[in-house]
Amino acid sequence: MTTPLEHLSRNGRLGTFFIDGEWRAPRGNGQAAVTNPATEEVVTRFPLGNGEDVNAAVSAARRAFATWSRTEPEYRAGLLDCLQALLEARSELIAQCLTLEMGAAIGYARAAQVPLAIAHVKTARDVLTAFTFVEQRGHTAVTREPVGVCALITPWNWPLYQITAKVAPALAAGCTIVLKPSELSPLSALLFAEAIEEAGFPAGVFNLVNGDGPCVGAALASHPDVDMISITGSTRAGIAVAQAAAPTVKRVAQELGGKSPNVILPDADLDRAVSLGIAAAFRNLGQSCSAPTRMIVPRAQLSEIESIAKRAADDIVVGDPLAATTTHGAIANGAQFDRIQTMIGVGISEGAKVVTGGQGRPGGLNAGFYVKPTIFSEVRTGMRIAQEEIFGPVVCVIPYETVEEAVTIANDTVYGLGAHVQGKDMDVVKDVASQIRAGQVHLNYPAWDPHAPFGGFKQSGNGREYGLEGMLEYLEVKSILGYF
Repeated sequence: MTTPLEHLSRNGRLGTFFIDGEWRAPRGNGQAAVTNPATEEVVTRFPLGNGEDVNAAVSAARRAFATWSRTEPEYRAGLLDCLQALLEARSELIAQCLTLEMGAAIGYARAAQVPLAIAHVKTARDVLTAFTFVEQRGHTAVTREPVGVCALITPWNWPLYQITAKVAPALAAGCTIVLKPSELSPLSALLFAEAIEEAGFPAGVFNLVNGDGPCVGAALASHPDVDMISITGSTRAGIAVAQAAAPTVKRVAQELGGKSPNVILPDADLDRAVSLGIAAAFRNLGQSCSAPTRMIVPRAQLSEIESIAKRAADDIVVGDPLAATTTHGAIANGAQFDRIQTMIGVGISEGAKVVTGGQGRPGGLNAGFYVKPTIFSEVRTGMRIAQEEIFGPVVCVIPYETVEEAVTIANDTVYGLGAHVQGKDMDVVKDVASQIRAGQVHLNYPAWDPHAPFGGFKQSGNGREYGLEGMLEYLEVKSILGYF
C-alpha cells in the first residue's frame, strides 16, 4: 500500500497550500518538521504560511461567499455526501497518516479517529436536510443566514476529527472557510483538502493554510474580512485568539481545556464503573480535552477501586503504533511527552499514592514518546495534578465521604467541559449530573452521540459543536418584519 508520505509527495501536496481551488506554493519561507512520535525521527518538512498566504485565502473565501451562501441546501448536502464517500474511500490512508503524525495506535485510528471524524460529515448533512432556514412568527420572518468567512483552528490530538467537526457544519450552513490545522499534525489536513477538491466544492469555499499560532493563527483572528473564528486548543491559546479578534468584533467560538470528573456513586457496579472509567480516561492516551481524568470515589471503597483500576491499566499495551497487539501508541509530540513526565513528578512530590505507572518510558521502550499509564490515589482536590490539565494517561483518584462532597469536588476546577456519573439509582445519577457545571455529562458510559452538542462552561470555552447546535454556531439570525 502507498504510504501517506508517498501519496502526498507523488501528488505534490507537501509543499503547497490549497487556496481558491488550487494547490499553491506558499508566499513565505518558514518551515516546520513532522516528527514520528514512535521513533522521534523527522519524517518530512513542510512550509509554514505567513500574512500574505492568509490574505490570499481570506480573499478567496470572501469572493466565494457571495455565491456559496445563496446555494440551495440540497446542493450543499449533495457535496457533503460526496465528501463523506471520499473520506471513507481514503480511510486506511488517513489512519496510517494519523499513526505517523501523532502516534495513534493503528487499531484505534481505524476504529475511532477516522470513523468518528467521518460521522461529523454525515451528521452535518443530516442536520442540513432537516433544518428550517425561515420561520414564521406572526407577520415576521425569522431567518438563519451564514455568518460569512470562518477561520477554523484545529489541534493535534484528534486531527481529522476536529477538522470535520468544524468544517462540515460550517459548509452546511453556507459559510466559506480558511482552515489552519495544527503545525504538529498537518498531513491529515492535506488529505482532507484533497477530498474537498475531488468532491467538487467550488473554488474558494474551502481554503487550507498551514502555519503556527503566533503568525497564521493571529493573522486570521485579527483579519477584518474574517467574520468568525473557531478554535479548539488550550485555554491559553483561546484567550490569545479572543484578544486578537476583539477589535474587529467577530464571533469567537472556543473549545478549550478540561479536567473532567468521573463521579462513582456508592451503589455503582465497581468492576464496570472503574474499569471503563480507566479506559475512558486513557482513550487516545488521555490526549482529549474531555478525558475523565479525575475519578471521584467513595472513600469506604477506595482500596477495592485501586485494585480494579490497576488491573485495568495493566491490560493496556503501550508500544509500536503499527503493531496489531498495541492498544496505545506514543504521545503525539515531544513537548507533550515532557509535560506529562513533569506532572507525574509533581504528583509524586505532592505526596499522591502511585497505584501504577510513574515517570519514564514503559519497559523495553528506549526511544519514542511512550508514557507509562499512571494512576494516582489519595489525591486531594487542591493538588496541582487534580487542577491542571495534564493531557496524558494520568488518572487522579480522589476520595469523598458524602455525595454532596463528591459534587463539590467535581465542580472544584476552572474547567467545565465534560463529566461522567456512575450509579444504579438513576434518580440520584441524574440529580448529581444536574449539579455538575459542565457542557456534556455522560451517565453510565453511554454510546457516543454525534448529535449531542459538545462544549464548555467556565474556562473550557464557549459555543457548541456537533449536531444542530454545531451548525447554529455558523448562522446569524435576521428578522424581517412584514414578510408574511
